[in-house]
Amino acid sequence: MSQTKTAIFAGGCFWCMVRPFDETPGIVNVVSGYTGGHVANPTYEQVKSHTTGHTEAVAITYDPAVISYQQLLDIYWQQTDPTDAMGQFQDRGDNYRPVIFVQNETERQLAIASREKLAASGRFTDPIVTKIEATQPFYPAEAEHQDFYKRHPERFAEEIAGREEFTAKYWQKEANIRG
Repeated sequence: MSQTKTAIFAGGCFWCMVRPFDETPGIVNVVSGYTGGHVANPTYEQVKSHTTGHTEAVAITYDPAVISYQQLLDIYWQQTDPTDAMGQFQDRGDNYRPVIFVQNETERQLAIASREKLAASGRFTDPIVTKIEATQPFYPAEAEHQDFYKRHPERFAEEIAGREEFTAKYWQKEANIRG
C-alpha cells in the first residue's frame, strides 16, 4: 500500500457520514470525532451542548493511489445538504454544520472548485453554504460512536432516513450509475 492521507469532513451526524466512505475502495479507516472548536478533548455531551465550537466530523484515512481527494469530495457532496448551514436533516445546530476541512492549498483549491461546480450545476435552487476551513485538531469520539452503522443497524436506519430521501431526490442519476 502506498502512503496514506487523511481528509476531514463534517456533514451532520457523524454516524451517517461513516458508511459511504467506509464502503468505498481505497478507504483505510473512518473515525467519528469532533473538530473546529476551542475545547481540547471534548466529549459528546460537551459538543452537543453547543458550548465547545466543535462540529461532528469524520477523519478518513485513504490511499491516494486508489482514490483521490477529488473523489472523496464527490462522495461528500452526495451525503450532505450543502444548502443548510446550521444542521443536516433532522440534526440541528452548529455542531452539525457542513464543513470541508482542508490541510493545504491544493485541497483548498480542489474544495473551492468542487463547491463552485456544484453551485453552477443548477442541482440546487438555494445557495451552496458549505464552509471550507483549515483543518484544526481532530478528537476521536468515544468508542460507542465508532462504527455505529455496523453495531446498531436498526437505530442507524432511523437516523439516516431523511438523508437517503434527500440523496435519492438530488443525486438519483449518480445513484443509478453506482448501482
